[in-house]
Amino acid sequence: MYVTSEEMLKKAQDGHYAVGAFNAENMEMVIAIIAAAEELKAPVMIQTTPGTIKYASLEMFAAMVKAQAKKASVPVCLHLDHGSSFELAVNAIKAGYSSVMIDGSKEDFENNIAVTKRVADVAKACGIPVEAELGRVGGKEDDLSAKADGNTDPKEAEEFVKRTGVTSLAVAIGTAHGFYKTKPILDKKRVSEVKELVSIPLVLHGGSGLSDEDVKECVERGMCKVNFATELRAAYMDACKKIIAADPDVFDPKKMGTAGMKAVKEQVIYRMKVCGCENKA
Repeated sequence: MYVTSEEMLKKAQDGHYAVGAFNAENMEMVIAIIAAAEELKAPVMIQTTPGTIKYASLEMFAAMVKAQAKKASVPVCLHLDHGSSFELAVNAIKAGYSSVMIDGSKEDFENNIAVTKRVADVAKACGIPVEAELGRVGGKEDDLSAKADGNTDPKEAEEFVKRTGVTSLAVAIGTAHGFYKTKPILDKKRVSEVKELVSIPLVLHGGSGLSDEDVKECVERGMCKVNFATELRAAYMDACKKIIAADPDVFDPKKMGTAGMKAVKEQVIYRMKVCGCENKA
């Protein structure tokens, strides 16, 4: 079933687990992510970044996810990840996305509030939840890049949420997008400090490559949604490369797609179990 993120994140917050949010790049990954959720009876969020949308379109991903979600018995949400502008967020809502993120973290505090509130006001009128980011998650996500030195200030988070009206907040604690070249030093205590002052669900970006222990502790401290992107892309492509290596003359893309789906499904199942959302649908 196709739903917004509001109820599933509230249930995660009350139940002290996290919803897994997985970035999809194509039809095969959409199918694999929902199949994993079905197998584990878990709620799930499928995400697309601005770069992924440029590759296809908002309408294409909305149609694919809705079609597959209609056949699913578990709640499925389609989320705009790292929405880079007011216009993109609004267009995602128009296209049928059931959750959006506006990422104003590259702006200063006041400008971040301004662009975020503008999106939140429109989304609220449409019944669509909005995620925002305060502080800067390191690494690179499409055209957005940052050094991992801008961890979220709890007092600023409290003010930010009150002034914008967002329904979930991505908190920077030292994670980064992409794979980690060295073991990340996470300020996990910061999650607890923000949770003390902020009542809405908190979001952990940069989940790919984090240890099970790190993810679980962040969830225990209050993260209600954990994003995974890079490791799914790697799983998909590694599976495709193995097909080509075994048979360089292969010409049927369905063979690679089938292998990619299997690998992505396995990775999603593994991460869902780490987030604790199994049997929570």
